[in-house]
Amino acid sequence: MAKTQLGARVDEDVAELAKKRAADLGLSIGDYLARLVQDDASGLRARAVDAAARFLAEHQTVFDEAENSRQTTRGAHAA
Repeated sequence: MAKTQLGARVDEDVAELAKKRAADLGLSIGDYLARLVQDDASGLRARAVDAAARFLAEHQTVFDEAENSRQTTRGAHAA
């Protein structure tokens, strides 16, 4: 494995492929790698939002019951 300027150790074949892909997109290797990281982070964020939405949908009745029980309780309510 070769040590690259970016400080990462990658196979020469992988580095060459990344350079070619970056050139195809008209990007520097650094910008190409940044795009890959950003795309990966966007995918993680989307999966997290989907998981949160599924959790809320699956447990909506629990949230509704808790909200309804607070509305029927008498006494002082915090703002």
